[in-house]
Amino acid sequence: MPRLQYGQTTIEWRFKADATLKRHYVTVERGRPVLLRGPAVGLEEQEALVRQRARWIREKRALVEAPTADEQIVTGSRLRYCGRTYFTEVRHAPKLAHATLHFTASRFVIENPAGRSISSDALAPLLNAFYREKAHEKLLTRVRHWERQSGLQARGARIRHFQSRWASCNAHNVLEFHPRVMELPASVQDYVVVHELCHTVEKSHTRAFWALVARQMPDWRRQHEVLESAAFGDLV
Repeated sequence: MPRLQYGQTTIEWRFKADATLKRHYVTVERGRPVLLRGPAVGLEEQEALVRQRARWIREKRALVEAPTADEQIVTGSRLRYCGRTYFTEVRHAPKLAHATLHFTASRFVIENPAGRSISSDALAPLLNAFYREKAHEKLLTRVRHWERQSGLQARGARIRHFQSRWASCNAHNVLEFHPRVMELPASVQDYVVVHELCHTVEKSHTRAFWALVARQMPDWRRQHEVLESAAFGDLV
């Protein structure tokens, strides 16, 4: 398996050719080599692509490999939404058939028939459903706002789960956003929207692309840095 050295970090990767993709994507998962996907390229170009993202890979690997401090969510735990973490209350609700999650503008409330704690795995689908609902409510509205603001037009926008990406602009200029974008601060959500709208004109991260981003959002670098430090995926 190919590898490269980045400072004190050794990065192994595997390549998966995918002719349906226009660009290359990097995925970091716990206990597995980095996955590089995209149009077929030789080993030398693969290495250049991995080296280009080496700092990001090192930071993300540190995050995904870190042990989870507490797998149980209890009253007093905090969940993330729109760049903030909110107090979470877990109530025992024995009459319910399934656990539920609600947001009250100041806290998350989980009602759980199994007790006063809930595992992260059991909570995940509830939290994903919450993010998806809020993304439909808020994020798609921001797409329409930025289309009016920028003059750039997408052929549509939708919410979609990716393996390890925040968002994408497909070959038909349809914008797709992972529900977890709703974890990010509102200004960074706007940056994700602008970034993908600019891909309707420039498909690759060329100088022309970044110049277009800068025209729409002069402080994009600050938002990009916040996104780079977020514990999820690559924006491509």
